[in-house]
Amino acid sequence: MELNSNQIAEILPHRFPFALVDRITDYAPGEWAKGIKCVSVNEPFFCGHFPQEHVMPGVLILEAMAQVGGVALLALPENRGKLALFGGVKNARFKRKVIPGDVLEMECVLKARRGPVGIGSCRALVNGEEACTAELSFAVVDEA
Repeated sequence: MELNSNQIAEILPHRFPFALVDRITDYAPGEWAKGIKCVSVNEPFFCGHFPQEHVMPGVLILEAMAQVGGVALLALPENRGKLALFGGVKNARFKRKVIPGDVLEMECVLKARRGPVGIGSCRALVNGEEACTAELSFAVVDEA
């Protein structure tokens, strides 16, 4: 199943400039999701990171992967209308720069879920080359 940016916005609360997933290319609710971010020189963070050599901040790569995982969690019928909050990051590794023109291909496999908490194994690639890997944890909460 594929989701466009409008369909993603029905699941995730993130909006510009913090919506970091352009498309979900496939997913299984509660299990995994794959998505892409088309990195453009017009991203607001490139104004300061770094003006002389544009590099996507690692924390935003982690956030983009978390948003892909959030789709996998929040696409479950019982989680619709809830929030998936970042719970933690383990073993994050950055292996290549992500720059304008790159298509960041991300995947998050939910390897454990206990009640409202989920743990995902995530990775991001550019042209088949690993850019980032991390284990991310999420907490699903009711919107306040």
